[in-house]
Amino acid sequence: MAHAGSYELIRSRKRKKTITLTVKRDGKIVIYAPFQTPMAEIAGFFESKKAWVRNKLAQQERCNTAEGREKQFVQGELFLYLGDFYPLEICDTNGSHQPLVLSHGIFLLHGDKAETAKEHFVRWYRKRAGEVIAERLGHWSRRLELAPEGITITSAQHRYGSCSSKNRLSFSWRIIMAPYEVIDYVIVHELAHIKEKNHSYRFWGLVEAIFPDYKKQRKWLRENNHLMRV
Repeated sequence: MAHAGSYELIRSRKRKKTITLTVKRDGKIVIYAPFQTPMAEIAGFFESKKAWVRNKLAQQERCNTAEGREKQFVQGELFLYLGDFYPLEICDTNGSHQPLVLSHGIFLLHGDKAETAKEHFVRWYRKRAGEVIAERLGHWSRRLELAPEGITITSAQHRYGSCSSKNRLSFSWRIIMAPYEVIDYVIVHELAHIKEKNHSYRFWGLVEAIFPDYKKQRKWLRENNHLMRV
């Protein structure tokens, strides 16, 4: 699969005026242009289409995931982070001692780590989840004046958060794939369980006081659950 920064150019003597762009089923981006078209004009055309291309590639990734296709960890494959998709680039060096980094909107994986790519993605997601959740949990704990006894980052596939009887909170690292507002909702949901250990009207009243549109965040999780995996 290609990503929004690369394309194949096909020039044609039969094509007189128009430049067109298409995204193939395998994700390859192809630009068709008249034979004499200057490269600067083609580059400008492609730049103007980048937002559309990114949306198209993201749609394909959603379709591929919905069809149950496993991640291949190949060049151009898209990975979800904080609600957006970012392409993978396998390279000789990524400018870091880390095997995987996210830089300028691209996941850069060191080439000699390609065979263990999944392991490095899980490790990267888990680390970022721990950092983001700790920061957001601190914010909401102070605002709600509710302090958990501690937090744990888990690998749960469907349960994104939980609160134990002793008020210890657990969060799946997969939640880092969701937008910030969804992460905040999950955190507030679990903090509310410190006061209410059920899903009573009082519990939802606590949540709704902070997130009047909490049903929107719950809907996002239901509709995108299948995308939150590697």
